[in-house]
Amino acid sequence: MAATRMRACVLVPAAALALAALTAASAAAQVAQQRSTEVPEMLRERGIVGYADRLSVQPGETIRFMVSSEEPEYRADIVRLIHGDANPNGPGFKETLVETPVSGDYAGRRQELPFGSYVVVPDSPALRLGGSFTVTAWIAPTTPGVSFGERAAQGVVTKWSAGVAGGYGVFIDEEGRLSLRLGSANGAAETLHAEPPLRAWRSAIPGAARPRPHGVPTAWYFVAVSYDADTGRVVFVQRPQSRFPGDATRATVERTAAVRGAGPNELPLLMAAHWSGNGAAHEADGHYNGKIDNPRVYARALDAAEIDAIEQGEGPDDALADWDFAADIESDVVSDRSPRGLHGRTVNAPTRAVTGHTWNATVMDFKQARDQYGAIYFHDDDLVDAGWDAGFELRVPDDLASGIYAARLRTGDNEDYAPFFVRPRRGTTTARIAFLVPTFSYLAYARTGREGEGQLSLYSTHADGSGITYSSALRPITNMRPKITTRNPWQFMADTHLIDWFDAKGFAVDIITDHDLHHEGLSLVEPYNVVLTGTHPEYTSTEMLDALEAYLSGGGRLMYMGGNGFYWITSLDPTGRYIEVRRAHGTEAWQGAAGEHYHATTGEFGGLWRFRGRAPQRLAGTGFTAQGFDRNSPFRRMPGSFDPRAAFIFEGLDENALIGEHPSLVLEVGAAGSELDRVDYALGSPAHTLVLARSFGHSDAYQHVVEEVNTSDSRQGGTENVLVYADMAYLEYPNGGAVFSTSSIAWSGSLSYNDYDNDVSRITENVLRRFAADEPIPWPGGADAAP
Repeated sequence: MAATRMRACVLVPAAALALAALTAASAAAQVAQQRSTEVPEMLRERGIVGYADRLSVQPGETIRFMVSSEEPEYRADIVRLIHGDANPNGPGFKETLVETPVSGDYAGRRQELPFGSYVVVPDSPALRLGGSFTVTAWIAPTTPGVSFGERAAQGVVTKWSAGVAGGYGVFIDEEGRLSLRLGSANGAAETLHAEPPLRAWRSAIPGAARPRPHGVPTAWYFVAVSYDADTGRVVFVQRPQSRFPGDATRATVERTAAVRGAGPNELPLLMAAHWSGNGAAHEADGHYNGKIDNPRVYARALDAAEIDAIEQGEGPDDALADWDFAADIESDVVSDRSPRGLHGRTVNAPTRAVTGHTWNATVMDFKQARDQYGAIYFHDDDLVDAGWDAGFELRVPDDLASGIYAARLRTGDNEDYAPFFVRPRRGTTTARIAFLVPTFSYLAYARTGREGEGQLSLYSTHADGSGITYSSALRPITNMRPKITTRNPWQFMADTHLIDWFDAKGFAVDIITDHDLHHEGLSLVEPYNVVLTGTHPEYTSTEMLDALEAYLSGGGRLMYMGGNGFYWITSLDPTGRYIEVRRAHGTEAWQGAAGEHYHATTGEFGGLWRFRGRAPQRLAGTGFTAQGFDRNSPFRRMPGSFDPRAAFIFEGLDENALIGEHPSLVLEVGAAGSELDRVDYALGSPAHTLVLARSFGHSDAYQHVVEEVNTSDSRQGGTENVLVYADMAYLEYPNGGAVFSTSSIAWSGSLSYNDYDNDVSRITENVLRRFAADEPIPWPGGADAAP
C-alpha cells in the first residue's frame, strides 16, 4: 500500500490499527510475566547478597566484595568451603573460618541491578542540536512500547531526559508508535508521534515468555524523523522492509511542533535507551528490545527524496554522525564514520554479530560479509556488570592454602556466600594434583534470583524470547552457593562433594579454574601429574581444549569426574568479563537465529564441539548420550574391566558386584545419573579405549540426546533406546598419559556414603593414587608399541 501523506493525521484502515494495538498489547502481557522483571524483588527477599570482583585469585592479590543488604548493618567473614551440601543424608555442611582482617561489621545498604543494554556517545557540541535535524535508522523492535514488562517509551536515538531542559530524541512510545520528543531551552517539552503502532514480534509457540522458534528472521523497519525548526514541521517515515507492499504499518505522517528549536543539553547521546533523573544523577531508562542498524543524525531536515535514497543504501553524505555497527563487532566500540568521530561504546553487552537489515541469507559468517551484520541486538534485561560499590576487600594472605573460599555475609536471619577460588601463585604449584573448577560452566548456569528461580543464565531467554548469549560473574550468582536445598545438587554445590572427599582422604590438591586454563594454557597444568574435572565441565573454550590435549599428549593424566563435558563451544570476551555461547543443533534450552551462530568475541563458529570435529570422545573417550533426573542407576562391570591394563582401578573390589548401588547425595541413589556419556569409536573414542563398566535400567525420564535424533519418535527413553547408558572408561595417551572417565554427573554424589568407604570411593581413590604417582602409565603392548 502506498504511503498516505497528511498533516497531523494519517489514513490507515481501522482494522489494521486495532490489529497493531492488539499485537503490542499481547507482547506487553507476555513480557510482564518474564521472571527477569522479578529478579530485584527476589534479591530483596534474600535480605543480603554479594559477589566478588573476580572468581580466581592468587596469594598477595586483592579481591573486592560487593554487597547489597536490606539491613543497615551486616557481618562479613572469610570461610573455606569444604562440603557445601547441607543434606542430612551426607556429611553435612562443612566450612572453616579463616582469620583475616575482613571479619567484622559493615554498613549495609540496598544496591540495585542496572539492567538494560544501550550505546552511549559522549556529549559533543556537534550533538547539541538547536536547529533542524533528521534521524534515520533501521530498527527491528520486538516489544514496541513495552520495557521491563510495563508500558513505557523506549529510546531509539536520544539526547533527552525529562529532568533536564532541552534535548531531543526518537522513541517508540508507550503505544508502540514512532515518536519524537523535543525540549526547549526554557524547559518546555513536546512529544509527537506517528500512526499506526509498529508491529511487535509474536511467538509461534503458545504461552508467555516462550523462546523464539528456531531460525526466525527479524522483521525490519526503515524509520526516519525529520524536524524543521523554522516551521515546526515534523515528518515521520516508517517502512516495513518487506517484499509485500500491503503492510498496514507502512506510513508517512506529518505533524507540527510548537517547539521551534531544541535547547542544547550536555547529556551523552544514547541509543536503545534514554536518560532519567535530575541534576547530576542520571541513569539509563526506557530500554529498547530489538535490533538497531546504522543510526544516523543529520543537522538539517532532509527532504523526501533524500530519505528515500538513504533507505536504498545511498543518500546524502553530510551526516553529522553515521554509526557503523558492523565495525568493531568483537569489542564494545561503536564507530562513527563521519569526520567528527563521534564514537561510542556499548553498555551491558548487547548482542553483536547478528544479522542486519541487508542480510540476504547467503552468508552465515559475519567475517565474510560484515556489511550484512550491521545490527546490534539490545535487551532491557541485559546485564554484564552490576557495578555495585565495594563493601570490603581482602588481600589474600601469602600463606593461604589453595582452595575454595567465600565471603560469608550475615544480617539477622539472612545469610549469603560469595565464593572465590584461591589458586597457587602463577608459575608455582603446591601439590601434584589439580582440581579444575569449571567456572565457565558455573557462568553458563549462573542465575540471579531466589533459590530455585532466577534469570540471566545461558539457559534463560530475554523478555522478547531470544536466548541469552553472554554471562558474567559481576553480579550476585545465587545458584553458585552452598546450602541450596535440592535433591539434585548441580555444578558448584555438587563439586564440593569431591572437595570434601579430597579432604577426607588426605589428598593435597591445588585449585585452578577454567579462566586460568583459558589464559595460561598448557603452562598452567603441565607441572601436575593429574588434573581432575568437576562434575559437569560442559562449557569449554578452544584454548582450554588445546591445553588439555597438549597436556595429555605430553604425559599428563586426566580424571573426568562428570558427564556431558567438553560439549558447548565457549569463548571469553577480550576483557575477561563474560563468556559467550551460541546455541545450535544440540540438546539445549533455545537455539539461535539463522546466520547468528558465530561468536562475536572471537569470530569462531559456535554450537557443539562435535560439529567442529572435536567431539568429547576424542579427548576423554566418552561424550554426551542421555539425560534424566528421576533417579540414578548402578554400573555393571564390562569385559574391559578385567583387562590387565585396568587392574589397578578395581583393586579391592568384588568382581561380581554392581558399582554404585547405594545411596547418593544426587537423586538419592545410584552412581550413574543426571547426564550420561558413552564411548563411541565413530565419534572419536580412541580404538584402545576400554569400556570398564556400563550403567543399566534407566527409566524413560532419561532421553537420548537431541543431536542424534534425526526423526521424531517416541522411542528415545531409557527403556527403549539402546544408547541410554553411561560408560565408565579408561584409555592411555603417549608419553605416560591417561584418562579415566566416570561419564556420570552423579558419580561424586556417592563418594561419601558409608563414611567414604564404598566402591565409588575406592575406584576414585585407586585411580587418583596411580595417576598422581610419578611413574608413567605404560602404553598398551609396551614401549615398542607406542605411537
